Amino acid sequence: MKIILDAMGGDHAPQAPVLGAIQAAKDFGAQITLVGKGSEILEVMRANGIENLPEGMEIANADEVVDMHDDPANVIRKKKNSSMVIGLKMLSEDQGDAFVSAGSTGALLSGATLIVKRVKGIRRAAMGPVLPNKAGGKTVILDCGANAECTPEFLLQFGLVGSLYAKKYLGVEQPKVGLLNIGTEDSKGTPLQKEAYALLTEANEKGLIRFVGNVEARDVPLGAVDVVVCDGFSGNVLLKSIEGTAMFMGSLMKHKIFKRNIFTALGYLLCKKGVNEVVKMMDYREIGGTQFLGIKKPVIKAHGSSDALAFRNAVKQAMDAAKGDISAELEQSLRLLGDKETEND
Repeated sequence: MKIILDAMGGDHAPQAPVLGAIQAAKDFGAQITLVGKGSEILEVMRANGIENLPEGMEIANADEVVDMHDDPANVIRKKKNSSMVIGLKMLSEDQGDAFVSAGSTGALLSGATLIVKRVKGIRRAAMGPVLPNKAGGKTVILDCGANAECTPEFLLQFGLVGSLYAKKYLGVEQPKVGLLNIGTEDSKGTPLQKEAYALLTEANEKGLIRFVGNVEARDVPLGAVDVVVCDGFSGNVLLKSIEGTAMFMGSLMKHKIFKRNIFTALGYLLCKKGVNEVVKMMDYREIGGTQFLGIKKPVIKAHGSSDALAFRNAVKQAMDAAKGDISAELEQSLRLLGDKETEND
């Protein structure tokens, strides 16, 4: 299992990616190729008293860096020697099993689509973050930012991809798929939601997914469904709202409840472990990143502000994604959908 990691991507590169990768190699036994400016990677190692890379790790030099302000559409053409582009090419040439980067989301999606390629039949790759829910399970949100504007067909495919992902990675036998909307009635929403609702209903009748209808944003963290289908704009707003609410509630508990007086402070000491566990559940660093679903080989987008811990866990996530690759199953489901649509015609 070899993971290719962009050592120059993210706000804290190259230190955070390098140190996170080294820790992942020690903890998980991962073989990792660090792609980036060799001199800067070695300088990080020296500054942290690291003489040699762990066994199975290596450096692939890349002279250029993709900047967050670079035009995603031109990155592949104008920055061929960047750590991101070289890393994606290595993945496409089977020099690794998965790729991790905290660089520009747009550039990474564009590069993954053009270099690694989409699964046959997929119109658009989607970002599918996984969040814990009140029901004790996890919820996949597709899309959460890769595709701000979508067609009903895109949303149908997101439902198929999300359902397969939930089966493979979350262990849900028959994932419940819901369409994000402003109400549960089938008449709610814009033309996009109404048309997508009809397509998802047809897919449900064909036995391809278990579509349970519309779902409101407030019910997502409660675990109403296992997969939430939405356009990237709405999904990103939903995700950021959940994250912001979690941060607000955590701060509220700490400063407004547990720090009111000596008695509440003592109460905090008694339930500190539980509070920390809840905070950890919502910490993006513990998850590692978000996979671009629909790409032929696993490409993981780590948070731009990822620290060493986040990169460590992103490597673990990449390893898990490579082991449980759903590309073949997804292609088969898309063929089945196409065959049944042809039969109906």
